[in-house]
Amino acid sequence: MQLDLDRVAEYTPRAVTGEKYDAAVLIPVVERDDEAHLLFTKRAEHLGEHPGQMSFPGGGREPEDEDLQATALREAREEIGLDPEETEVLGRIDDIRTVTEYSVTPFVSRVPDREYEPDDGEVAEIAVLSVADMLDDANYDYERREHPHYGEVVIHYFRVDGYTVWGATGRIVVDFFELTTDWRAPERIDPSSRV
Repeated sequence: MQLDLDRVAEYTPRAVTGEKYDAAVLIPVVERDDEAHLLFTKRAEHLGEHPGQMSFPGGGREPEDEDLQATALREAREEIGLDPEETEVLGRIDDIRTVTEYSVTPFVSRVPDREYEPDDGEVAEIAVLSVADMLDDANYDYERREHPHYGEVVIHYFRVDGYTVWGATGRIVVDFFELTTDWRAPERIDPSSRV
């Protein structure tokens, strides 16, 4: 499965404002065996927020970060040893809100297919998952849930190679795939109300 990454550069993303915290993530696209893959981190079990969950490299904005792209690149360097010089940032996609009061800005990038070093303090492991496998209907599922503050939400699940990508990262993946492929999630909540 190939991605049309030109769509990212041409896209005008929707910003989220008014959240308590700003954060950014990098969506690292890896070309392996002539197929697109996405690089994820599995969060360390001892972390206070979302332990053990799959995520993209990223985190909260620090005062020294020039902008949110700098946040994403700094966090990727800290978490997986990705040098900003080897990263081609293509653009960004829609911000999302999280239940922990973050506005998360996702930046799409091409990164080399190489071994990355997980930071033991934050990252339990690194997983590079095939886009074709993620988009296989047998590996995707969703459910509707009632959230106490946001009303009805849809939770997306991508299950590949023993990993489950869901939650905020699952929402980012859905947005990314809907922009760069012809795939569409079977169930969505109106974007203006989603968390």
